[in-house]
Amino acid sequence: MRQLEIHGQIIDDDSECYVIAEIGHNHQGNLEKAMEMIRVAKESGANAVKFQKRDNRNLYVASLYNKPYDHENSFGATYGEHREYLEFGKSQYDELMSYARGLGITLFATAFDFSSVDFLETIGVPAYKVASGDLKNIPLLTHMAGTGKPLIISTGGGTMEDVQRVYDTLMPIHSKFAFLQCTGSYPCEFEELNLRVISTFRERFPNNVIGLSAHDNGISMVVAAYVLGARIIEKHFTLNRALKGTDHAFSLAPTGLHKMIRDLRRIRVALGDGVKRTYPSEKGPIMKMGKKLVAARDLRQGTSLKREDIAIKSPADGLPPYEITKLIGRMLMKDVAKDENIDFDILDGSQRWKEVAS
Repeated sequence: MRQLEIHGQIIDDDSECYVIAEIGHNHQGNLEKAMEMIRVAKESGANAVKFQKRDNRNLYVASLYNKPYDHENSFGATYGEHREYLEFGKSQYDELMSYARGLGITLFATAFDFSSVDFLETIGVPAYKVASGDLKNIPLLTHMAGTGKPLIISTGGGTMEDVQRVYDTLMPIHSKFAFLQCTGSYPCEFEELNLRVISTFRERFPNNVIGLSAHDNGISMVVAAYVLGARIIEKHFTLNRALKGTDHAFSLAPTGLHKMIRDLRRIRVALGDGVKRTYPSEKGPIMKMGKKLVAARDLRQGTSLKREDIAIKSPADGLPPYEITKLIGRMLMKDVAKDENIDFDILDGSQRWKEVAS
């Protein structure tokens, strides 16, 4: 049975969708804004918020770290300065963790390097996200697995061979991980979402929870993903899509996040149990719209019913139309007025009826 537990919440095929509001660096390096995003995500119904943690000086080669970053979304003169501006330290993460706990929402982060894993361990994150860019980074995934925490692994830009490599590496040492179908473009075009990979993953990895990291513009695709079996949804989130930063334009604003989670909660209920039944709420409308068998005109006692003697009309408070063949050839035991119900109890047991019944 596929199942993953994150911070006390069980995720499996029968559970509600586990929704991760990806804050990333959309907080723009502002602690108060980050806290506001946590609050809005909680109010929207998200299960978790996610940040990103990098040890920038050791993550990037010197030429990239020191590269001039003259860009409309830049927060520094070089790429390294830009990244450092957006990075939170220990005291800030401690405050964010405390704030999230107070609100009752889970907080964790994507760790982009070894030292970031070690840092996040010091603040007690309950899970780790693996970015698509690290799908081939087996040493980093093994290091994360060593924490014993659940891993949520994005698969953007990878092949099935890459995903299988991760599975084969982790399963012997750490089975608590999920795979997310992901396309590593920002935003992702709909024709490249390839949601059917969710079904492929579910068949290939029957013991692992499968999900979707969705970089598309909109909210409807995640509902399709849930129907296909995705039980973790990650979606980038912002307070305002016009804010400075590369991720804001394809992120969901608060209203979009709320609607997406609303629809995910509805779809779980709407899928039902697969048993076809009549609901009490249907009885009134179906009575009004449905049909019954009535006299097509005034009929006299002794009439042997023909098809033209019988009309099919609403409401459905009489014999249903599928019984019509059981009436033809039977004799009326009383007069019947036009539109009056024709029921079995006003008919004789003629030889014709016996032949039809047999």
